[in-house]
Amino acid sequence: MFLKVDHSSGVPIYRQIMEQIKYSIARGALKGGDRLPAIRQLSLELQVNPNTVVKAYSELEHEQVIETKRGMGTFISDKKIAISKDGKMEIISKIVERLVVEAVQLEVDEDDIHQMITETLSRFKGEKESSHE
Repeated sequence: MFLKVDHSSGVPIYRQIMEQIKYSIARGALKGGDRLPAIRQLSLELQVNPNTVVKAYSELEHEQVIETKRGMGTFISDKKIAISKDGKMEIISKIVERLVVEAVQLEVDEDDIHQMITETLSRFKGEKESSHE
């Protein structure tokens, strides 16, 4: 599993872990039944305190995104989690805000940002359509 954390982003590391796992599920990289790395293993990979991974996993388990099977490990839940439109918009809003902050700090032109988003959306729509053929 490929996760990375940005210690300077201002977003708590446990939230970054949670968001990346949810994103991996949303794009199909992780599916129900897939095993997640052990807490100690992931904390070593990310070079973070194991308690940070525990908090991320605990929150994800509370949200029923993952489940821990005693003696077996932690797995992506097979349950279909429905996220309301408001919930989805809240998640995307946070991501867009971080994008805009970074773009402003890097002095990226607004038109370039719009073009990049449009091209990325088109690319992903094309990938999604071609995977259904």
